[in-house]
Amino acid sequence: MTQLSAQEIAQFQTQGYLVIDAAVSPDALAALRHDLDAWVDESRAQPGNWGSTADGRARFDCEIGHSAHDPRLRRINNPAEISAAYEQVLLDSTMVDAVADLIGPDVKVHHSKINLKRPGTATRVGYHQDFSFTPHTNDSLVTALVALDTVDLENGPLRVVPGSHLQGQVSLWQEGAFTGQVDEVAARYYEANSIPLPQKPGSVCLMHTKLMHGSDPNRSTAPRGLFICVYAAADAFALSPSPLPNRFEGQIVRGQASGQARLTEGQVELPAAWKEAAFFAVQGQRAAVRLDG
Repeated sequence: MTQLSAQEIAQFQTQGYLVIDAAVSPDALAALRHDLDAWVDESRAQPGNWGSTADGRARFDCEIGHSAHDPRLRRINNPAEISAAYEQVLLDSTMVDAVADLIGPDVKVHHSKINLKRPGTATRVGYHQDFSFTPHTNDSLVTALVALDTVDLENGPLRVVPGSHLQGQVSLWQEGAFTGQVDEVAARYYEANSIPLPQKPGSVCLMHTKLMHGSDPNRSTAPRGLFICVYAAADAFALSPSPLPNRFEGQIVRGQASGQARLTEGQVELPAAWKEAAFFAVQGQRAAVRLDG
């Protein structure tokens, strides 16, 4: 079912992003927030990272300073594996139809996660392209960010650099190390050319996999949560292992599977593997408890 207008598709193609209101129903949003609230409450009893995913890493990742009084849960890996509400939105919501308009008609799941910024927490996201974490044979991938809360200018909104997806892949390696973000000189350039993207609860930001983006810490008293779903065209095949392996990876959500890989990338910089629960640690932001601690 077509969801997007020709004008909306053209914006995504030229600017690299598109925000759509009411991408999930009020009932679906309420169910998502109910489960999220339960996980935040559960985190109060945990000293740090806990749970386990397919590759043995923690499912729940907490920021330094986490406590029962001040819960700082910042990442939930592949929540669709443990929640029917998140599974339904990932696999069969209006958002998925919109993604199919952009990279379809044949679309498959790559992974999902929740990124949280609790009030007053330090979590930030350095400028990067998602493609460098999940390189494929072509760049027909979309990151869909569903707002679980009101996202405003103070609580750490996504900041994007319009049109940057057309400039090719930018290195996230520095002095032989995969840092998960561009160097300081490039970061200053992208910050100066970025714009914030406020969102209403239940809206989705559809983002091209090569769009340069980042975000600031939450400087407000309001939480900011995003349910992030990554989709790929059925003929886009991964060039490196998924950083978040899960049981939905490769599942067709629109159209049908492809027996052929479409090759459009001449040379691709690959990421390094990491054992931490979230890429925040790759960017230098430690977790409350290390997995090997």
